Amino acid sequence: MNPSDFISEGSSLMLFGMGFVFLFLTLLVLVTSLMSTIIDRYFQEPLPSVANPIPVNSQPSSSDDQGELIAVISAAIQIHRTKKAQAEKRQ
Repeated sequence: MNPSDFISEGSSLMLFGMGFVFLFLTLLVLVTSLMSTIIDRYFQEPLPSVANPIPVNSQPSSSDDQGELIAVISAAIQIHRTKKAQAEKRQ
């Protein structure tokens, strides 16, 4: 075989391989889309009903709620810093 035959065989093999991969990925996308459509159509979960909807423009009822929120955030930050310091001591 001369070099031009090798190049011809190599390029035909390359095109066959790329075509096969393209077809496989296209089929994969189509099957996944079809499966998603079927799941959405036949297995929908009911939306949870909201008993007392909160108005969008509502303000916090009191400053006590703000104080509690600040306390919770402060405690979370303190716990994070403590864990971070312990992890640094281990290293």
